[in-house]
Amino acid sequence: MAGGLSTHVLDTARGCPADGMRIELFRLEGAARTLLKSVLTNKDGRTGEALIAGGELQAGVYELVFDVAGYFADAGLALSQPTFLGSVPIRFGIADTGAHYHVPLLVSPWSYSTYRGS
Repeated sequence: MAGGLSTHVLDTARGCPADGMRIELFRLEGAARTLLKSVLTNKDGRTGEALIAGGELQAGVYELVFDVAGYFADAGLALSQPTFLGSVPIRFGIADTGAHYHVPLLVSPWSYSTYRGS
């Protein structure tokens, strides 16, 4: 079984999936930070496909960067300037390339949390 990487975003301020949030995926190797993918979430707060699918998953350190400020501004929420949360980076390691890694984000303009899902 080949592993993969996926994510989804829930807007806890409005109680709905975060439709239209930009997410960037980077792979980190030493000081190098390589952009692998840039996507927008759909109406379910998910990406249309896995961020990394099947045999493409490699062991290493990755970073997802969620454009929280842009999403809430586009949603019409009145935000302070500068915003409390701008871009939210989540850095994590992948050790088992045969496993599926799901890294969701639960977010409001003032807080966020994540966990390793399945």
